[in-house]
Amino acid sequence: MKAIIVEDEIPAREELEYLISTYSEIEVTDFFDDGLDVLKFLQRQEIDAIFLDINIPSLDGMLLASNINKFAKKPYIIFTTAYKEHAVQAFELEAFDYILKPYDEKRIAAMLSRLESAYKRDRVEINHQGAAKTAISEPRIHEGEVLPGAASRINLRKNEKIIVTDVNDIYYAAANEKITLVYTRQEEYTMPMSISEFHSRLPQDLFFRCHRSYSVNLSKISEIVPWFNQTYLLRLTDLDAEVPVSRSKVKAFRQIMRL
Repeated sequence: MKAIIVEDEIPAREELEYLISTYSEIEVTDFFDDGLDVLKFLQRQEIDAIFLDINIPSLDGMLLASNINKFAKKPYIIFTTAYKEHAVQAFELEAFDYILKPYDEKRIAAMLSRLESAYKRDRVEINHQGAAKTAISEPRIHEGEVLPGAASRINLRKNEKIIVTDVNDIYYAAANEKITLVYTRQEEYTMPMSISEFHSRLPQDLFFRCHRSYSVNLSKISEIVPWFNQTYLLRLTDLDAEVPVSRSKVKAFRQIMRL
């Protein structure tokens, strides 16, 4: 189950991200602090849940939810706000829940449990109705696409050229505002897409989203260095770079690396 957090206050966003990672298996794939950016994102990608603050720039949470409510496939909306007075309007928009700040840990944990149960139940119903179909894509040769029939290769962009690259040559990718920087041993590529979109195009058994701004090739990790708040820094083979593992990703990372 994939979710995004829409919150313009960094402490509240980090606390919510930590609680989600602690009490659920939900993957937070992206963070936003502007309602209009969220709407543009959702026009390109589907996610399962949105943790949505009401008081955000450009397009406030209520107007954003009203637009999302018109989608054919609607994600679960969980409002997170300091204001009680919007609760009635929130549930008129069929919000899954309405969480008040400051966050109550037990309340969040209970909500996350219900959310995951609802998601599993709804997926079963969709499957029974025959609505879930396997998507078969036509071959494409755009940048950032894994080539059909050659799952180990991907198109990367450098100096307006598309370079066909073995995915195992990629060491890590890093978000840089609205683009993604991709690093091999000798080259740096600039991809015109978010880190979430780029990561989704990589082999998921090889690459790990270790931080909201980083995706790392697990086979390139040479050293795992303990860092503050029980997190890690990753050093990579033959590359002078350190990649962080965020607090919310530590649990999954330890499981993958059997730490």
